[in-house]
Amino acid sequence: MCGNNMSAPLPAIVPAARKATAAVIFLHGLGDTGHGWAEAFAGIRLPHVKYICPHAPTMPVSLNMRMSMPSWFDIYGLSPDADEDETGIKRASENIKALIDQEVKNGIPSHRIILGGFSQGGALSLYTALTTQQKIAGVVALSCWLPLRKSFPQASANSANKDMHVLQCHGDSDPLVPFMFGTQTAEKMKSLINPSNITFKSYRGLPHSACPEEMVDVKRFIEKQLPAISDE
Repeated sequence: MCGNNMSAPLPAIVPAARKATAAVIFLHGLGDTGHGWAEAFAGIRLPHVKYICPHAPTMPVSLNMRMSMPSWFDIYGLSPDADEDETGIKRASENIKALIDQEVKNGIPSHRIILGGFSQGGALSLYTALTTQQKIAGVVALSCWLPLRKSFPQASANSANKDMHVLQCHGDSDPLVPFMFGTQTAEKMKSLINPSNITFKSYRGLPHSACPEEMVDVKRFIEKQLPAISDE
């Protein structure tokens, strides 16, 4: 990632208040950066958890008339039958797997790492969790969808995460990524991993954004999946 034009600035990090024994890697949405999400996680932080909010590289986005903006991969359209940037999604996913590897090198085992994201970032986190051979603790998928869904179940045949826990959240008034995409994604996920480990939460009147009630649900999920361990 260093030295080439695709490299993005270093992630925004909320360090653990004591020794980090777990981590959350959270991916922002299209046109955003990791800073706002780092602030959001600072508000619900757990003392033994490190929160890593990387920034997407800047690239032209077809959906927005090829304007350059932070984006994990190109988006051609937001309809269910829109073409998808398969090469870009797979490349971005490899970069996220490298981030997980980096935390493992830092001493946090992959099964103590939650992957998450909002919108395009949530889509990438679901895709990465389903296709990686790194066993992770779970996924927090906010206002998003499963990319390259027709490539499953084959794409997840070797996944280490058939039993991972997933918290999926979606506002029922989302004008950008329709609520129906969220419910359909949850149904698809139930066919790919243990369905009893999938929690889908909806928020009345919430548009394409997060809300305090949702962040409390996210905090509870992280607490449950990444409990403090006794030797801290």
